[in-house]
Amino acid sequence: MIKILINGCNGKMGRVISEMAKESKTVSIAAGVDKNSSNLDYPCYNNIAECETPIDIILDFSRPEALDSLCQYSKEKNIPIVFCTTGYTVDQLSKIHSLSEEIPVFHSANMSIGVNVVNNILKSISNMLYKDFDIEIIEKHHNQKVDSPSGTALFLANTIKNSIDEETILVNGRQGISKRQPNEIGIHALRGGNIIGDHEIIFAGKGECIEIKHTAISREVFAVGALKACEYVYGKEKGLYSMDDVVTI
Repeated sequence: MIKILINGCNGKMGRVISEMAKESKTVSIAAGVDKNSSNLDYPCYNNIAECETPIDIILDFSRPEALDSLCQYSKEKNIPIVFCTTGYTVDQLSKIHSLSEEIPVFHSANMSIGVNVVNNILKSISNMLYKDFDIEIIEKHHNQKVDSPSGTALFLANTIKNSIDEETILVNGRQGISKRQPNEIGIHALRGGNIIGDHEIIFAGKGECIEIKHTAISREVFAVGALKACEYVYGKEKGLYSMDDVVTI
């Protein structure tokens, strides 16, 4: 049984993962880290540095500011880590990459298997459609989400950008009086209510429109992917892994 520590165990995702792990035959939640803890079935620490519980994997669903303490602990203890947090800066992403040179690190902007299937589809079609279709992304999330555009929207947008042979630019929202340029990939963020996560990629051409859409109906979809990521990275050599390693089409 793979023993997991959840950083952010008392958050919405942390609690969903804790419940789902109870039904697993391969993983269990051995400990958690959260400043606010209550009614948990495992020990919870205020800071990961305080953790004395034996664990095999660190699973992070928290905030970017926790990165330094997580990197330090995982490196000192030689424990693989799965990063599911979004909103990292370029410098923080560089730290994650550097950590992967010493221990196994799994990082993905979205743990949903469906989103990553969509991402692989975009790799296949974006360059082929680019010259004849304008590409726009619309993402919708709940009104408590702090980062915008979402990490998933940027993940999909960069996949499109990197798949196209010509130089393109990402445009976040639109404002003012000017025409859309052919080399733009638009990203539009909507926030409201309790929308879990909705991402739509639009290829708008002359006389036809192709739309690829993923809707997260429940947070369980992210929990399934996160636990699969933990299973995947367990026992791996040092290196940087992602959902591309788990999902292939």
